[in-house]
Amino acid sequence: METVLSVESVNKIYSGGFQALENINLSINKGEIFALLGPNGAGKTTLIGAICGLVNLTSGKIIIDGFDHQRDFRSARSKIGLVPQELTTDAFERVIDTVAFSQGLFGLKKDIEYVDKLLKDFSLFDKRNNKLMTLSGGMKRRVMIAKALAHKPEILFLDEPTAGVDVQLRESMWEQIHCLKERGVTIILTTHYIEEAEKMADRIGIINKGKIVQVDEKKSLIKRLGQKTIQIAYDGSLEGQALQDLQSIPNLKLDGQLINYEYQSTSAVEEVPKLFKVLVDHKIPFSEVESKEKSLQDIFVDLVRE
Repeated sequence: METVLSVESVNKIYSGGFQALENINLSINKGEIFALLGPNGAGKTTLIGAICGLVNLTSGKIIIDGFDHQRDFRSARSKIGLVPQELTTDAFERVIDTVAFSQGLFGLKKDIEYVDKLLKDFSLFDKRNNKLMTLSGGMKRRVMIAKALAHKPEILFLDEPTAGVDVQLRESMWEQIHCLKERGVTIILTTHYIEEAEKMADRIGIINKGKIVQVDEKKSLIKRLGQKTIQIAYDGSLEGQALQDLQSIPNLKLDGQLINYEYQSTSAVEEVPKLFKVLVDHKIPFSEVESKEKSLQDIFVDLVRE
C-alpha cells in the first residue's frame, strides 16, 4: 500500500522535562481509516498537533505525502485538514463564511459551489447564513469538519469528532466519513468511543504514556490478542474421572451447571476439541453452548494496563 504519512522517531519533551511523545514511529496508508486510541493524557492530541505543525518537535521527522513537514511546511500543511477537539470559531461569523475562509487560507480561490456542497453533505445548508453562536454543539462540530474539508485535503484528522454529538447525528457523520474514504481521503481519528473504532477503522494504533504500544489491522488485532470463552450448560452431576479430566484442562472453570473455558483464538483448533472429547468420552449431556470473544475495548484495557 502507498504510504501517505510517515512519522519517524518523533519525540516531544516540554521545558519542564515532561516527555509527551517518546520515539513515535508510525506509517499511515493512503485511503485508510486509522483510529488512534489511548487514555486521557496518553499523547493523542500532542501527536496530532505535531503532525499538523501546531507542536514543535524535540526530535524526529514527519513526511506528509512526500513533503517534509518542517522544510516544506506550506506544501505539507496543505495536504491536511484538521478538526480539533476544542471548537475554536468566531461566534459572530456566519456558517458559510467560516467554511469558505479555509479556501483563502490555503491560497485557493473561493469556490462557493463546493462550499454549498459541503454544507449540504453535513445537513448545514439551511443554516448557512446563521451565526455560529446560534448553533447547537453538534452542528458546530459539523461546521468544523466542513471547514477542514474546504481546501480538499488528502488527509483528514478528526480529534474526538463525535464528542457531544447525539447518537443519530453520530451515525450520519460516520456515513459522511465513509463517503470521504471512498473518495480516497485518508482519515485519522481519535475517539473515546471504542465501539466506533471497532466498527469504522481499518487499522488501529494504541498509544499510552507517549508511546505507541500496538499497531495492527483491526481484525488481526482482535484475532491475535482476543481471548475467547466457551460456556457450556450441562445436565446432571460431574464426579469421578469425568470431573478429574475436566479439571485437568487449563483455564477451565466450573460454575454450578456451567463449564467456562477460556482460550486464545489462535489455538482454537487444538484446544477446543479436547474439551468436547472429554464431554463425549464421559457421556456428559449438555444442552447449550455459547461462544464469546473479547471486544476491542477489552483488548485496549489490557494493553494500557501493561
